[in-house]
Amino acid sequence: MLNIRTDLAVEVSENYKKINKKEIDGIILEEKELENIKITSIRVLNEEGSKKLGKPIGNYITLDISENTVYDSELMEEVALVGGQILRKLIGTDEEKTALVVGLGNWKVTPDSLGPKVMEKIMITRHLKNLMPDQFDEEINSVCAIAPGVLGITGIETFEIIKGIVQKIKPSVVICVDSLASRKVERINKTIQISDTGISPGAGVKNNRMKINEENLGVKVIAIGVPTVVDASTIVNDSMDLIIDELLNQTEKGSIFYKELIELDKEEKNRLIKELLEPYLGQLMVTPKEVDLVIDGFSKIISKSINIGIQPNLDVEEINKFMN
Repeated sequence: MLNIRTDLAVEVSENYKKINKKEIDGIILEEKELENIKITSIRVLNEEGSKKLGKPIGNYITLDISENTVYDSELMEEVALVGGQILRKLIGTDEEKTALVVGLGNWKVTPDSLGPKVMEKIMITRHLKNLMPDQFDEEINSVCAIAPGVLGITGIETFEIIKGIVQKIKPSVVICVDSLASRKVERINKTIQISDTGISPGAGVKNNRMKINEENLGVKVIAIGVPTVVDASTIVNDSMDLIIDELLNQTEKGSIFYKELIELDKEEKNRLIKELLEPYLGQLMVTPKEVDLVIDGFSKIISKSINIGIQPNLDVEEINKFMN
């Protein structure tokens, strides 16, 4: 496993290939380009791939989208439809489902509020199907949702809350939505990751909690996340890489200085930057200034994707009527 601070499987794969000049053994990586979306699918096949990627065996689908998406309703609709189609495949449509949607995160901290905001826009039907069964046919799946908060607010581990609910209502699938951390500045607020392996809340910011996955809950867990923060030391490191590359372009090949730049160990440089900055910055995470608007836009995209994915017997117009 590579020691880079990110929740995105695609970034670990990219970094491995950059260092080792080859793809990770034990995974299948496929890319597909749409007009406004790049879809990268990583399937971890075995323990070898899992160990090198640092992710459980399963599927990881990444949608890289335009930075203008959250400002354009048509682009938002396009991304939501693609996300909904992916979720339908991961969830399965062979039987009537009961879905529990979990909005992870802290609604008091904007970059971490994606989960709770998504939960507010989910098409909730479980109570209506129980109270008015004659008006809701079997084609409409039962859906409930919760935003359990964070340990610092509730004093209860998120996993404990979800486990109790799962034991009580026995859903067919749990869908967790959370904010993530990225290794690359250019992916902040421009990427959606969907996986069928569950989630480790806070892993990207080194605040690991009990894993929310099928092994621990006894039910399929789908995780959806958007990277909203990046480690400050990563920004410094990437800036230095740009400076080094520019110096290489301007330095005479074969000179002593050129050789020193070529032989510079970038992994060692990254470690040194972290050691120097941590006493001053701690574990500082950075988010763009327009994060409020972006979180609102992504909450609409992801909630619609979930509604489409959970309700395969409803068309988009019917779902839009509910959301409007």
